[in-house]
Amino acid sequence: MKTLTALLLLGLLCSLHMTSADVIKLETSTDCCLKFSPRIPLQQVVSLRTTSSSCPRKALIFTTKKGNTFCVDPSKAWVQSHVTKIESRRQ
Repeated sequence: MKTLTALLLLGLLCSLHMTSADVIKLETSTDCCLKFSPRIPLQQVVSLRTTSSSCPRKALIFTTKKGNTFCVDPSKAWVQSHVTKIESRRQ
């Protein structure tokens, strides 16, 4: 009985860990954000994309040179400034 309880607790903890990530992969392979990251240096950001309209929270996802992804709040002034500069790099 103790083993079963321990396994259930371990499964619950693993489940909580998986859902607490910044970017959640849904079955449709859409990225949705649960929380926003603090300010990210512009020189580290190489690309950006928006979350799907089916996500509960509107967000942008910045990808860094190391391939890490960060969810950011598109209403923040620093994010809007980064977006303008990243888009000007593309041209």
